[in-house]
Amino acid sequence: MTTTPQSPAPSLIATLPGRYYTDPEIFRQEQERVFEALWCCAVRAADLDAPGAFRTVQVGRESVLVTRSRGGELRAFLNVCRHRGARLCTQESGQVRRALQCPYHAWTYDLDGRLVAAPNLVKMPDVDRSAYGLVKVALREWLGYAWVCLADEPPSFEETVIGAAVERLGDVASIERYGTERLALGKRITYDVRANWKLIVENFMECYHCATIHPELTDVLPEFAEGYAAQYYVGHGAAFGEDVGGFTVDGSAGFGRLPEVEDHQDRRYYAITVKPTVFVNLVPDHVILHRMFPMAEDRTVVECDWLYAPDVVASGADLSKSVELFHRVNVQDFAACERTQPAMASRAYRAGGVLVPTEHHIGLFHEWLTKTLAT
Repeated sequence: MTTTPQSPAPSLIATLPGRYYTDPEIFRQEQERVFEALWCCAVRAADLDAPGAFRTVQVGRESVLVTRSRGGELRAFLNVCRHRGARLCTQESGQVRRALQCPYHAWTYDLDGRLVAAPNLVKMPDVDRSAYGLVKVALREWLGYAWVCLADEPPSFEETVIGAAVERLGDVASIERYGTERLALGKRITYDVRANWKLIVENFMECYHCATIHPELTDVLPEFAEGYAAQYYVGHGAAFGEDVGGFTVDGSAGFGRLPEVEDHQDRRYYAITVKPTVFVNLVPDHVILHRMFPMAEDRTVVECDWLYAPDVVASGADLSKSVELFHRVNVQDFAACERTQPAMASRAYRAGGVLVPTEHHIGLFHEWLTKTLAT
């Protein structure tokens, strides 16, 4: 019996064609079938620290209003008055005392979304105040953030969101040991990136570029200089260099290890991609979380939070060296994405580009996207 030799896997595999990054119709399909159908990380729960606190975020084509009720629960609604469709809250964030009032005709809703008042409403006894309440949006809390889903029947949060951490780290306990929901916000930076959201995801998923544009990062994580994408090996975290004291811009010592982080997680960096728009970065003394808000086919707003033990933030400790490392990484990455975006419309990229072996896992993201758009 003879066997046919197996051909080696090709070194180069195709990317998505360029139109996936420039076509407004494809972006519209992504808004409908990705951002409006899946769980998206909307706001940090601690930012809404009292009843009546609210924040609005863009999810797909919708403005979503997240607020804290008088009972202390987080609630999410479409930011649309049920009367004539005016934007209910026009500010990105704020605080109301007892109710949300439309600035157009003064229809007023309690913090649970029920219609409670309107001019001449008492003269319209047939109006069902519950039926004309704000349209609710599904909300779950995890890692100290409110995640929302616009779908009428949201996919399983455990499978699609928590499952991403399990797939990456091997179990959910490995991320929950960082106690992200108990951490304090040390720094928040918002980046307005002139690039398609998928370019940012693809960039985060690979380290083939790290030796070229991330000198500070590869000084701290030497294996990244070899193009190694640590997040695509289950349970593996990139080790700090031998002479590195902490995850800081100059490798100096950071802060004390978070209380529940185990020995095998110490002096290691873990990265998790939660599709479609969240990156979680874990190091022993802090957590960095990116939330992306795709605004157009060539524009993405990225909000990045640096989270530390509450006593570190309360003490007034100097966080600058800790923050600066990943801020530089962000600036370097986003500049690369912005350099790439114009070429997506070039005839040279009409059929797309190629992925080298250390980038082949990006092809799984492409397969997931095209399958999602086809449903």
